[in-house]
Amino acid sequence: MGERMSSVLSMKVSDVMKKAITAFPDITITDAAKIMYENKIGSVVITSPDDKVLGIFTERDLTRVVAEGIPLDRRIGDVMTKNPILIKQSEGLSKAVSLMYEKNIRHLPVIDNDGKIKGIISVRDLTSILNKLTSLE
Repeated sequence: MGERMSSVLSMKVSDVMKKAITAFPDITITDAAKIMYENKIGSVVITSPDDKVLGIFTERDLTRVVAEGIPLDRRIGDVMTKNPILIKQSEGLSKAVSLMYEKNIRHLPVIDNDGKIKGIISVRDLTSILNKLTSLE
């Protein structure tokens, strides 16, 4: 398994990222929750019209919003996590794993060299890779 683990960790972020579901900051919290529910995802990346990442809205943000009694018709741009941790698609998967662990985040938006959204990596994606790896033993 050591060799396989090493080959997985030498993969690039672009090899494992999935398509990010994006929205503009003027949608409501309810709209964002519907997008997450309908797509069976845990986050929506909030972007500008030119695909630059402005923030991210996650299940954790939704929990916080509900707990704080914030009206669900409020703009997502008001409650999203601004300036989220990002990773370039050319980076190694090991850097993504380290960032997610160190920063205690579950969703990591992936950008290109121009800062435009290209995808996302989630903890679920990483556990899926590890599951495939260990099932090959």
